Amino acid sequence: MAKGRRTFIVGGGCTAFIKPRGLRSTEDMGLEAATKALLDAGITYDAVETAYVGYCYGDSTCGQRALYSLGLTHIPIANVNNNCSTGSTALYQANLAVKHGQVECALALGFEKMKPGSLGTNFPDRVPPIALLHERTETVEQESLGENHGPGAPRMFSNGAKEYFQKYGGSIEHLAQIASKNHKHSVNNPYSQFRDGWSVEQVLKAPKITNELTKFMCSPTSDGSACIIVASEDFVHAHHLENQAIEIVSQAMATDGPEAFESSSAMEVVGYQMTKVCADKVFKDAGFADGQGRDQVGVVELHDCFAANELIMYPALGLCGVDEAHKLVERGDNTYGGKFVVNPSGGLEAKGHPLGATGLGMHFYIAMQLREWAGPMQAPGLFDIADSRGKYGLVHNVGLGGAVVVSLLRRPEFYRPGGEDGRKRLGYNHAHECRPVTIKDVDRVKSKKHSPFVLQHAKL
Repeated sequence: MAKGRRTFIVGGGCTAFIKPRGLRSTEDMGLEAATKALLDAGITYDAVETAYVGYCYGDSTCGQRALYSLGLTHIPIANVNNNCSTGSTALYQANLAVKHGQVECALALGFEKMKPGSLGTNFPDRVPPIALLHERTETVEQESLGENHGPGAPRMFSNGAKEYFQKYGGSIEHLAQIASKNHKHSVNNPYSQFRDGWSVEQVLKAPKITNELTKFMCSPTSDGSACIIVASEDFVHAHHLENQAIEIVSQAMATDGPEAFESSSAMEVVGYQMTKVCADKVFKDAGFADGQGRDQVGVVELHDCFAANELIMYPALGLCGVDEAHKLVERGDNTYGGKFVVNPSGGLEAKGHPLGATGLGMHFYIAMQLREWAGPMQAPGLFDIADSRGKYGLVHNVGLGGAVVVSLLRRPEFYRPGGEDGRKRLGYNHAHECRPVTIKDVDRVKSKKHSPFVLQHAKL
């Protein structure tokens, strides 16, 4: 079992994820997401004792700049950059601070303002840290897979899918089914960047990006922000949040092992074993025996940066046997009516992928599922079991280079719906309604120690 005390998600907020057109600043997106999270939790910024802020594309101290609009309270604010797992890395740090008694309440914020097109480096004067992974995937192509094409990231994940197909079966059609499933889910998500609901045929006919991936199988670059507030059990009870607190039952982070570079496996290059190690630890820390517990999961937000990654991460997370991922897709066990609902938000492929916000958005969506606030996105049957705590929600957020965070969330035994909750405080159900915040909203949650000079620069 994991050491430390129990921790809970008590507040969450999200902006719409939008095409990267330079329409919003990171500080304004961050202010919106954090304001929603504070309103959801029914607290002001004065209750926050430490904050971790994640982003990949921005100058140092962007986190302070975003949170200073809410107050200048002398709390520690640390900025986090961990590739595509940046948002969950910020949450991991915030959760540890509460779990081990450093603070009673911590805030994790993530945002990104990106450029259109495929990801690239902002530092052309040096070798990027994932260059060795590119080298390995090209070597694997030469040794066993055959030559691929396309930008670096989709090419690596495409190779992972091809290796899976060669070893276990499946085809590009399975990737199209995954992508179409996610795009159809996104139709119900007003925060989603794309809500087109592409069919399998439309996915397959989209422009080819690599040998195995079409455009609609790939996540877009995005602008957006998300925020999660974590608190102790004492804090939950003191602030009467039993009607919405969701427990972080277990959470872990892992990085690469030697197999990423030494195994001649394209699946390992993109983090198969890294995810497996992390997921196994999470379920063990939750009290399950080896390989157990997955049948108690009902809803999942899985890092589908590409449809290929969703396919090969099903077995890495233990949702099926290593040779059964394509069969899981065929059975429909990744959508409504199946064993799991995977990416009810639409996933990265449809919802968008602002790197610093992605992982926090995933936790936002799962927390709202477990509150049963998700409206048309709600996964059915989460509480149709004898245990009043219901099924677990699983979050998986991975970044090449590499780092992965896996979280297992559940309602606590003291959960009591009813009374005033975040929906009343915001004035609507922000789990499935996307609205902007106003300066009046900010006034309700800002610290007593705020700067009118800073706040006057906010553009909401």
